[in-house]
Amino acid sequence: MQIPLQVTFKGVERSDAVEAKVRERAEKLERFAEHIISCRVVVERATHRHHKGDVYHVRVDLTVPGGELAATRDPERSNSHEDVYLAVRDAFDAIRRQLSEFVERKQGKAQQHRARPPAGS
Repeated sequence: MQIPLQVTFKGVERSDAVEAKVRERAEKLERFAEHIISCRVVVERATHRHHKGDVYHVRVDLTVPGGELAATRDPERSNSHEDVYLAVRDAFDAIRRQLSEFVERKQGKAQQHRARPPAGS
């Protein structure tokens, strides 16, 4: 990455363990696609519930040549993000899928451009 990873915690105390997991997932993402310019991650406690666990929301924003990608999930729809590590995993899985699709579209456009015959042929 050209710009160092940025990890922000909102409504939840900063955790070295969670930040380490985010950094690990970001490193894997960078090995998958070396052209990432920047990666920003926000870990946020979406709701605080007294009788059940807190619900976490993780957002991953990537800047790549030619675009910006963002992955986020709505934790209000399910209780699957009561575990912050699952929220991190799901957000990074989603951004990796988006990145893969973005790269495929870029490569497809480049292949189509090369396959076109020159004008006036």
